[in-house]
Amino acid sequence: MEKKRVEVAVGVIEKQQQIFVCLRGEAQHQGGLWEFPGGKVEANEDVFSALQRELKEEVGIDIHSSTELMRIEHDYADKAVCLYIHHVDDFSGEPHGAEGQPSQWVAVSKLHELAFPEANKAIVERLQAR
Repeated sequence: MEKKRVEVAVGVIEKQQQIFVCLRGEAQHQGGLWEFPGGKVEANEDVFSALQRELKEEVGIDIHSSTELMRIEHDYADKAVCLYIHHVDDFSGEPHGAEGQPSQWVAVSKLHELAFPEANKAIVERLQAR
């Protein structure tokens, strides 16, 4: 049986050397771990449109532009993900856990202290290497 493949638009929201992260719910895939907000790219939707939609729903911001940071393909035991990671520093509104999820701003230098899903570790490394 072929593994399910999911394409995900991910926003690395940055303000004043701090990155906004959210805690995944226990019932979610990779629950209990921190994440960069975002979500599934729907059929016939481009990555930027998905990012705009997901960040509005999940953290309550309107993004005006983004820059592609990197792309990650990762296989978990139950599914394969392709993460389209975008750097977001041009937005309006104040990010917050709009779906009731815990969230916080974290200094780039402290990101490695949080537990992230395996696929997100390369994002942390890239941000800390800049």
